[in-house]
Amino acid sequence: MATNFLMHEKIWFDKFKYDDAERKFYEQMNGPVTGSSRQSSGPGASSGPSGDHSELVTRIASLEVENQSLRGVVQDLQQAIAKLEARLSVLEKSSPAHRATAPQTQHVSPMRQAEPPTRKAAAAEDDEDDDIDLFGSDEEDDKEAVRLREERLRQYAEKKAKKPALVAKSSILLDVKPWDDETDMAQLEACVRSVQLDGLTWGGSKLVPVGYGIRKLQIQCVVEDDKVGTDLLEEEITKFEEHVQSVDIAAFNKI
Repeated sequence: MATNFLMHEKIWFDKFKYDDAERKFYEQMNGPVTGSSRQSSGPGASSGPSGDHSELVTRIASLEVENQSLRGVVQDLQQAIAKLEARLSVLEKSSPAHRATAPQTQHVSPMRQAEPPTRKAAAAEDDEDDDIDLFGSDEEDDKEAVRLREERLRQYAEKKAKKPALVAKSSILLDVKPWDDETDMAQLEACVRSVQLDGLTWGGSKLVPVGYGIRKLQIQCVVEDDKVGTDLLEEEITKFEEHVQSVDIAAFNKI
């Protein structure tokens, strides 16, 4: 009955084991504890004033090491920032457009390193280069291009003026019909060919039977479209009323 009660009761039977382990831990951290101090401390007093002091010293030493490491990292970062600022300054000076538009950034760094003399000399050379107008020849190039274009246009106009203009011409086949079979066809053809106009050239001809012994004159001619039209041609041929009854266009082709 008592055993069962103790099993359910919350009693720390192994507390002395944990006390010994804690004492050994602090001995390893702060050195072995003397007999007098052990007697004065007694069991359960390992976390007294001397133990707290040792732990504080250990933590301070650890913080100093960590602080020293952080100082090194901060110094490296400051050096990297100084290099980037110097490079940005050189780029801004070498680009006039960027220098005019980009705002200058200011950084305050307590440990910023001074730029070496060589870098200052390079920046001064960049300033001198900026004073030189690299685009001053654009206006001269534009004038030269305009002159070449005008020269080519003039040569093209002269060449076009010398080239003869293309004259539109047409080939016409005429059917000239007489009044009857007694009409002198040779005289009729002579009358037709007697028509002379500027832009008119007569070609070959032949007699084609129509019926009842009547034949018509089929004659070829070439005309310039701007000078001779079919209406004018028919009007001139039909003036020979004694021989010509009518004129028809048998064929008309552009040349």
